[in-house]
Amino acid sequence: MSLGAFYHGKPDHPGVVVVGAKGMLGTHVCELLTSLGVPFFAVDRAELDLSSADAVNTSDLDMSAVWFNCAAWTDVDGAEEHEERALAINGGPGLRALCARVKDAGGLLVHVSTDYVFEGTASEPYGTDHPRSPIGAYGRTKAAGEVIVETSGCDYIIARTSWLYSPYANNFVKTMAKLTGDRDELKVVSDQRGRPTSAEHLARSLVGLVDAGARGVFHVTDGGECTWHEFACAIRDGLGHTCEIAPCTTEEFPRPAPRPSYSVLDLSKTERVLGAMSSWRDNLEAVLNHLRVQGRARSA
Repeated sequence: MSLGAFYHGKPDHPGVVVVGAKGMLGTHVCELLTSLGVPFFAVDRAELDLSSADAVNTSDLDMSAVWFNCAAWTDVDGAEEHEERALAINGGPGLRALCARVKDAGGLLVHVSTDYVFEGTASEPYGTDHPRSPIGAYGRTKAAGEVIVETSGCDYIIARTSWLYSPYANNFVKTMAKLTGDRDELKVVSDQRGRPTSAEHLARSLVGLVDAGARGVFHVTDGGECTWHEFACAIRDGLGHTCEIAPCTTEEFPRPAPRPSYSVLDLSKTERVLGAMSSWRDNLEAVLNHLRVQGRARSA
């Protein structure tokens, strides 16, 4: 069933709801839907607090719609200290209530998850059916959300992604773009390997999965893989910066939350539906072009 099949032809019930619409991914989903001429409701925490079952249960939003759940606690390190708060958003009673209402109304939930639900020690890409075994608080909260969705009985798509970046919000690409322009030297870890993901590409893929009538768990990232060090060097080179980026180990750059050393997601199931995922290098170049335009506009 496509997005169009959920459109009721009524301005107050457009058939698509984007939760977390002001976040990085939500912004791109809204932009895409607008460009496609698909009517939708864009809601953020002020309109629908997904950490609250009461807020969900009393909402008058159309539960028979396609729900793109782009709302999440994404502060990986902060989740170590505030796991209960992260769980309330990523896998709490609000999500359970949303699943129940979507199920009863015959809607579809498109729920975004993460590579952090795995242990991060594999040597080959993680399949969609690999057992969940998170190593940190953030991964535990996202794994809890997956279980809620999977066991709710509602129609769903769970899309796991990794290393999300965009011209918007705080992310690795924007940080490296600034640092490599401001500094002469940097260190970036070279012993963590994964797949970068353009939020714009992820948004297109989510809509593509809905339009293809897909259901179940999918992995959606850019094509290819790299280390954080390789990713940082590509950002620097793409912007023509000259900063020296030295490789370092995870032990040399300790963080509050453990990081997976290998979190490459297997894309084969998704690619059978949508075709080959576009290269992270090509998608990165599109984002860097956007950042260049933003920079010229600020300096004008």
